[in-house]
Amino acid sequence: MLQQGVYKVINPFAVSRLLGSIKGLVLKVQRAARTVAFSKNGAAGLLALRLLFSNLPLADAARQPGTVFPVPTGIANQLFYLQRDPNSNTIIYQLNVNAAGKLNEEEPVRVFWIRYAEQGERKDLNFVQRKFAYGLSTKKLAPDKYELKFAAYDKVRFFLMKSAVDNAFHVLVTIANKQIVLTRVFLRIEGGTFWVPNVKYIEFKGWNAATREPVVERVSV
Repeated sequence: MLQQGVYKVINPFAVSRLLGSIKGLVLKVQRAARTVAFSKNGAAGLLALRLLFSNLPLADAARQPGTVFPVPTGIANQLFYLQRDPNSNTIIYQLNVNAAGKLNEEEPVRVFWIRYAEQGERKDLNFVQRKFAYGLSTKKLAPDKYELKFAAYDKVRFFLMKSAVDNAFHVLVTIANKQIVLTRVFLRIEGGTFWVPNVKYIEFKGWNAATREPVVERVSV
């Protein structure tokens, strides 16, 4: 005998209305994406649209007063990290190896949050953040060499490579004819709104692969 109240009859009309509402929401998001993507500032707008689903506040996307961007420490096999306005929450890009130090060739880079604004909690990216903003796609080019592309911005090519100098993996990017061993990426956002934050530039920080001197380069979006 079934326990009373455990099972309920599903109302097909209610299900139909729910599916219709979900479909309507998806269509609205798709229309917004197309509008932004083909606007006058299409590239910046599309990046902004993707970023808005990635933990930006509902109001202005300006930096919160007194924001301090900490340098992550104590993270084994960290490749580089990403920070952006409006808060100090940081995304870590970590070499994905097992206990024996063997690289996971299917997913060579692990990506996760350190939520400094929330007592330093570590947290995985959600689906949208991973697929449309901060996640990476990877392609193996040769032994110990992979091409990496950001989900939100694939105009800059990144390469995960093992160095002959220290026998360790690093992420390299070429900006202004300089090959940079990457340590930090920063997105500058100055004002704007929930739908269109004003993304000013992307800053790449690291050291020159040829001279080993510190280097910082910016790319306007």
